[in-house]
Amino acid sequence: MSVQKLRHDAVEIFHAGVKAVEPKAAVQQFVKREGEVLMVNGQPYSLKDFENIYVVGAGKAGAPMAAAVEELLRDHINAGLINVKYGHTEPLRNIKLNEAGHPVPDEAGLEGAGAIARLVEKAGENDLVICLISGGGSALLPLPADGISLNEKQEVTRKLLACGANINEMNAVRKHISKIKGGQLARLAFPATLITLILSDVIGDPLDVIASGPTVPDTSTFEDVKEILDRYQIWGEIPQSVKAHIEKGLAGAVPETPKIGDAIFSKTHNVVIGSNIQAVLAAEKKAQSLGYNTLVLSSFIEGETKDVARMHAAIAKEIVSSGHPIPPPACVISGGEITVTIRGKGKGGRNQEFVLAAAMDIAGLDSVVILSAGTDGSDGPTDAAGALCDGQTVQRGLALGMEAVQHLNENDAYPFFQALGDLLMTGPTNTNVMDLRLILVEK
Repeated sequence: MSVQKLRHDAVEIFHAGVKAVEPKAAVQQFVKREGEVLMVNGQPYSLKDFENIYVVGAGKAGAPMAAAVEELLRDHINAGLINVKYGHTEPLRNIKLNEAGHPVPDEAGLEGAGAIARLVEKAGENDLVICLISGGGSALLPLPADGISLNEKQEVTRKLLACGANINEMNAVRKHISKIKGGQLARLAFPATLITLILSDVIGDPLDVIASGPTVPDTSTFEDVKEILDRYQIWGEIPQSVKAHIEKGLAGAVPETPKIGDAIFSKTHNVVIGSNIQAVLAAEKKAQSLGYNTLVLSSFIEGETKDVARMHAAIAKEIVSSGHPIPPPACVISGGEITVTIRGKGKGGRNQEFVLAAAMDIAGLDSVVILSAGTDGSDGPTDAAGALCDGQTVQRGLALGMEAVQHLNENDAYPFFQALGDLLMTGPTNTNVMDLRLILVEK
């Protein structure tokens, strides 16, 4: 087996993982129609009971999820609007797609979120609202609380991204400066029946965190928000309007997000239809079919990118050295989502940075390939899903006048891998269940 074969297999294994969480198939697995009865995860809903059916939502997988719902409900849909990331579209009949900014929200997202709120708000007791949520949904539903502008909310988002806050922390803050997140979309929809189909992009699939939980009870509080902003030492850097809103919330002058037990959730049904572990297990199955001994580390991996990369590289070196924890040919798989603390001014994403850090640690090993990529096909603000490396990556970079450590320190992995032809370019996959990381070791 050659390194080129390892690289080829790594890409195949990654694509097998992505295919397993294709949104349209995920919807069809959990939602079926039997005549005039809609079955959602085994729960029946008679279509004859509803005067109007509205479809709303947000996320990178919104288009294929909506296509699946249109196929099931055909002409029963009265109106629909979903905010999706630019370029993540496909032709639909009854549901409008609104392209908007991600990961930093923009005016298009604001306009779409406002229209979604108005559509949901007009739903009555005998209406059905179907909400489609997928990765990126939080940034794609920007509807700031009164007194806070979109620019000010964007500034808070940028500060949180730059300081290394994880998705749970970011969403806790976003929910409390929003009119729609943290169960507040369910508040707007009540007393209509509300079904939410969720493609999870968060470790452990916590419903209140995915897309900032617009249709589920919120477990975070204004006190949590203040603690997060203090811990990352950015309270003094956020806009005064955001501070004032949070202080009003702390004083009880602004209502908390709805909590468990609130009557507004009595007609709400939330269903996770796809998650990272499904992609991880599909990747494992593909690797086994290619002849590899496999080990799934975890779908709960999180932490600072460089640290996680070094741990994965250490596993690769152990397999080469001792054949543990599994003998070669080996494929070690992990999922989850790691974070980057931005200190440089370069171009890249967490997956590219992971691979660059790992490349430095496996330098000189001729029997190892490491791949890391986002299942959505985009890594950070780049057009690459991620990258892959082998034991000669650092040396190949030096031959082109590039020092890996310098690019790593500048958060500048993209041009490094672009020059080597080692970026993984998939284009938008229209799904998002976080990341897949692969270590392949040959005999």
